[in-house]
Amino acid sequence: MLVKRNLIVLAILTGLAALVPATARAQSGLAGVVKDTSGAVLPGVTVEATSPALIERTRAVVTDDQGQYKIVGVRPGTYSITFALPGFATVKREGIDLTADFTATVNAELKVGSLEETVTVSGASSLVDVKSVVSLNVLTREIQDALPTPRNFESGAVTTPGVTISRPDVGGSEGYQITNNTVHGSNARDMSLQIDGLGATTANGDGSNTAVYHNDLAYEEVSFQTSGIGAEFPAGGIRINMVPKDGGNSFKGAAFVGYSPGKLQSDNMTPELAAAGLKA
Repeated sequence: MLVKRNLIVLAILTGLAALVPATARAQSGLAGVVKDTSGAVLPGVTVEATSPALIERTRAVVTDDQGQYKIVGVRPGTYSITFALPGFATVKREGIDLTADFTATVNAELKVGSLEETVTVSGASSLVDVKSVVSLNVLTREIQDALPTPRNFESGAVTTPGVTISRPDVGGSEGYQITNNTVHGSNARDMSLQIDGLGATTANGDGSNTAVYHNDLAYEEVSFQTSGIGAEFPAGGIRINMVPKDGGNSFKGAAFVGYSPGKLQSDNMTPELAAAGLKA
């Protein structure tokens, strides 16, 4: 009877846990203010963000009475933003690279013009999130592939100022062993790990451990947050968020092969040791 009651309680708790919303995926966004050529703010401007990273391809919002807009919960990728208002020339901003856990500020200035007129501005957005005090380091797929570090997120974290690793991987000696990262002298148990914003640690001990061996090629970006940790996270150490790759209509894959020939290996054998009969 007791076992049956415990199973019922466990089933109820599992169902309630499924109803709890996860942390926002990737937690990236676009924000800014729209003005006319005189500097006056423009409410009612339709702002459309377009990117292959969006499953709906285009997401639209309208500026408020302060001329401000914000598009939240978007995926990392390259975006183009269109600003349109009747009586004004349409402005289009292209080539905006949005990384994980980052809010890009994209402002626009509209001038009076015909509906057919479009002003296209090409250029990267600001690399500094002026609306947040969060200290964040984002490793894109290109950076991860170029870094001379072992192919795991723990080793990639040491590219962030102030971050150390509990067991450094020297020459692949650690392989894919699970380690912890600390920042500015924090406890290794304060590390928080998410996959696309969803917690990926276990309930073992203090809840900072992970029992998952991650495939490095499965992730498009990895972000490392070292300050400004939100109250929704249980610890104040480094927060790691891994953003998986998105699928598409084309079939493709990736693979990585590592090889080290014998000439690149060293040993501590000396002529004296060899003369004494030692083989290795």
